[in-house]
Amino acid sequence: MTNKGLKIATIGGGSSYTPELIEGFINRYQNLPVKDIYLVDIAAGMEKLQTVTALAKRMVERAGIDLQIHATTDRAEALKDADFVTTQFRIGLLDARIRDERIPLRYGRIGQETTGAGGFAKALRSVPVILDICHDMEKLCPDAWLINFANPSGILTEAALNHSFIKTIGLCNCPINMVSDMAEKFDCEADDVFCDFVGINHLVWAKRVLVKGKDVTAEAIEKLCSDSAKEVMANIPEIHYDPAFLRSLGMVPVSYLKYYYMQPEMLAECTRAAESEGCRAEVIKQVEKDLFALYQSPSLDVKPPQLAKRGGARYSDAACSLIDSIYNNKKDIQTVNVLNNGTNADLPDNASIERNCVIDRDGAHPLHIGRTPFKNPRPITKCQGL
Repeated sequence: MTNKGLKIATIGGGSSYTPELIEGFINRYQNLPVKDIYLVDIAAGMEKLQTVTALAKRMVERAGIDLQIHATTDRAEALKDADFVTTQFRIGLLDARIRDERIPLRYGRIGQETTGAGGFAKALRSVPVILDICHDMEKLCPDAWLINFANPSGILTEAALNHSFIKTIGLCNCPINMVSDMAEKFDCEADDVFCDFVGINHLVWAKRVLVKGKDVTAEAIEKLCSDSAKEVMANIPEIHYDPAFLRSLGMVPVSYLKYYYMQPEMLAECTRAAESEGCRAEVIKQVEKDLFALYQSPSLDVKPPQLAKRGGARYSDAACSLIDSIYNNKKDIQTVNVLNNGTNADLPDNASIERNCVIDRDGAHPLHIGRTPFKNPRPITKCQGL
């Protein structure tokens, strides 16, 4: 890494998420000396790229820091000698996601961005692209870290780890959202909460919840049972786990697991939504339209609160904290996607798992799990197993 400041390349730089990323680097500038951020996109996304770049520059100017924002469609230019590469691309744009969500519904199956048939279709489009990026990095910045946020994050991370030589870590905002939700429920700071995560991306459980070192897992489950109005993830339907099921599970499941545990209810809700207000991708398309209208305002020089509606809340906390910990050799614990390599005895060694890891200059080191401690929850009417 250069002593003159870090170079960051963001693939999919015209994304509406980019202001979240820029805010994260601005907030950490004193300890994470980013000098150049290259926002990369395709020619078809040039208008959005220019809009986001202009907003990013206003944000940097407001912060009063020496950070240069560059917009380009030349991926090689952006990758050359980069220290970190972040990915947040969407192959086929939101129109492809709409098809991923609507086509399965025709056949009575859930259509969703990262799980089931829709998620697999997205993976088929995206894996070749992530591998192309990795192979470019092998030539242009072989020592750089690839921080993947593009969905399906677990599958893309697994592909990069198994089929390239690039140092790759995947991340997602689900674990950090779950920690923040627990902090809210226990009226404490997020730093006071530790969730012991087990599983794979978007399909993860907190097998233990600690608050200030005290195991409060049972109490956390009870709070989930009584909290019928709160949904952690903005992009998942507000259908709540049955209390008896949660108690029998003995762990705190991520919201995405409802697509498996509660298939009939989730299918019915996805079908209803698609026929009324539109599928999730169609809703997001309107949110994006509104966001970019905001981004175009010359007076806007901060990340707007409306971005939270997009579903990527706390992206900067996940991505920028990870980069910060690698660069500064912090040896703190974060939840990221890495190769299993014996960490979880129930999964193959070459599988990508989402796990609490110690982060230092050499990357992410997962904490050993052994076997997943399922209690074999009894089937009940409202929460059916697979």
